Amino acid sequence: MAPKITDFVEDAGAPGIIAGIGAVLLAPVILPVVAGIGKPIAKSIIKGGIVAYEKSRGAFAELGETWEDIVAEAKAELAESKETPVFESANSPADNTIEG
Repeated sequence: MAPKITDFVEDAGAPGIIAGIGAVLLAPVILPVVAGIGKPIAKSIIKGGIVAYEKSRGAFAELGETWEDIVAEAKAELAESKETPVFESANSPADNTIEG
């Protein structure tokens, strides 16, 4: 069952009713003041977000370039290791002796 408006009025009592009437009467005065203060704050928050975005965009571009360099170096090292054998046989005189 949905609550009725009369239930709220009865529960609020006289102080609640007076506060409600005061809020209705003062709203046209308070809202423009709050909006006047809130708009510059909102704009400064948005400007800060844009500046942070621009700085992070440059940092991420630089990070991407660094990552690409690291990947290219790793690929070059892999290609180099495929060209030269990892284990080279040693031709020393000790290896060529015949036991027996």
